[in-house]
Amino acid sequence: MNDYDALRDYLLRQKQMELVLTFEQIEEIIGAALPRAANRASWWDSLRSPDIQMPQREACLAAGFVATRMPDGTSVRFRKQKSQRR
Repeated sequence: MNDYDALRDYLLRQKQMELVLTFEQIEEIIGAALPRAANRASWWDSLRSPDIQMPQREACLAAGFVATRMPDGTSVRFRKQKSQRR
């Protein structure tokens, strides 16, 4: 089980297209402290370095969301991706 599976599952249950969670709320969801790197914008950038495996990014994308750290430096915006039909 990935440390961020709980975040993925939480996001999967969300009905809104966008939501903002504080770092503290994310820690409650995952049941653990976030690493120090979590306060950097690049750590939450779901579209950065797709060739590097990052568990927090994989959890967000698996739930259909793109994550971006908010300018306040204490929260993250999760925005649902548009469905890509083939």
